[in-house]
Amino acid sequence: MNNTVIRAEGLVKNYGNLRVVDGVSLAIRRGECFGLLGPNGAGKTTTLRLLLGLVAPDGGKLTLLGHDVPGHAREARLRVGVVPQMDNLDPDFTVTENLMVYGRYFGMKDSEIEARLPELLEFANLTHKKDAKVPTLSGGMKRRLTVARALVNDPDVIFLDEPTTGLDPQARHLIWQRLRELTARGKTLLLTTHFMDEAERLCHRLAVMDEGRVISQGSPRELIADNIEPQVIEVFGEHAAAWANEHAGHHAQRFEVSGETAFCYVNDAQPLLLELQHQPQLRYLHRPANLEDVFLKLTGREMRE
Repeated sequence: MNNTVIRAEGLVKNYGNLRVVDGVSLAIRRGECFGLLGPNGAGKTTTLRLLLGLVAPDGGKLTLLGHDVPGHAREARLRVGVVPQMDNLDPDFTVTENLMVYGRYFGMKDSEIEARLPELLEFANLTHKKDAKVPTLSGGMKRRLTVARALVNDPDVIFLDEPTTGLDPQARHLIWQRLRELTARGKTLLLTTHFMDEAERLCHRLAVMDEGRVISQGSPRELIADNIEPQVIEVFGEHAAAWANEHAGHHAQRFEVSGETAFCYVNDAQPLLLELQHQPQLRYLHRPANLEDVFLKLTGREMRE
């Protein structure tokens, strides 16, 4: 049995003379959370739109839930839920009315939608707000409602474009819990995010994009093991850059200076930690390497506009 629900082979998309997606190939399996990471302008959102059949590729092949896309995208989208980057709830409707109206877009009968309402409201932790108008909800409540709305048709695949941007930690953790519940139920999630801890917690596998291309793929642990030294010592303060340029190279496999922080990447942290004990003017933090280290190594530390 084929377990791949999204397959892209060599996707290309041009806007004028600009190639925004350049040969992207992905195979996303049923029941996994797959992350698309990349700086602004990397091509993530355009890739999502291609996968959904909202724009036509200029090259490559794509299937979604067994349907050729974009030719049969409409049939595929009947089994897909979408959480957009920005909430687009109807402010004139209540929580329940937003769910009812959205279900009708999928041709669902009102009785079918009503039967799903208790589960959706419980999932979003909004049962007590079912009759509230959207403008009275907090940011976290609106985001949870947007996620619940994407589930009204009981989709097999859910696309989530930066689902927790702008939320406080409590709201983020609740949404993370809900997303893990979805994969536990066999749903497939395709997630874009700028939060590396979110990707590391939620994603079974990831693809890092830059300039329209996939530059690395694998599980979070694989990406860390394949691309970065296991230990990181961050040295910070006004003297950190000068110290790093003079001393870090003796003990670190690699180091980078960004602002007032020197990032020292090492296989064995002890020699560098001993050196820093004799540098009272410096402050430092010792930690294991993480996905953010990988992301910055692969895509650079410079700002993207």
